[in-house]
Amino acid sequence: MPSFDISIKFDKTEIKNAVQQIEKEISNRFDFKNTAANVSFEDSKIVCVGENDFQIEQIKEIVYQKFGKRKVDVRLLRINEKEHIGGNKIKQVFTLLEGVDPENSKKIVKFIKEQKIKVQASIQGVSIKVSGNKKDMLQSLITILRKNFEQLPLSFDNFRD
Repeated sequence: MPSFDISIKFDKTEIKNAVQQIEKEISNRFDFKNTAANVSFEDSKIVCVGENDFQIEQIKEIVYQKFGKRKVDVRLLRINEKEHIGGNKIKQVFTLLEGVDPENSKKIVKFIKEQKIKVQASIQGVSIKVSGNKKDMLQSLITILRKNFEQLPLSFDNFRD
C-alpha cells in the first residue's frame, strides 16, 4: 500500500552555512562597522543582536536574502518579539520550525478527510503518515496540500509503493 509522511524539517548544515554567510556580510558592510551587530545559530534558533531597530531590520533582510540563496525556506522562521538587552543592544530571536505542531496536524488530517479521497491519514508525533491504495491519489493529495497550506513549509518524505 503506497504511503508517505508529511513533516516540517530543515537542513542544519544549510542553516549553519547561511548564518556564516550572514556573519561575513555583517562584518564587511559599512553600516555595521564598529557596532555590536552579530548573528548566531544555537539549537533551532537564530539570535540576532543589533544596536537599534534599523540594524535588526537590516539583519532580518540579510537573513531572508541568504536563506533564499541557499534554498532554505524562509517559512521555517518564526520571528519572536524584539527585546532590549543591557546597554543599547536589541535582540531578536528567529525560531526554526521543526515538526508539524499538534494544531496544524489536526487541521491537515481534517482537511485530508474533507477531500473525500480514499486515503488514510494518521498523526505520528511530529509527522503525519498518509496511505492509500493508489499512488496517483497520493500524488494528487500532495498537490492539493501544497496549494492549501502554503503558509507551512511542508515536506513530503518516505514515499513508498
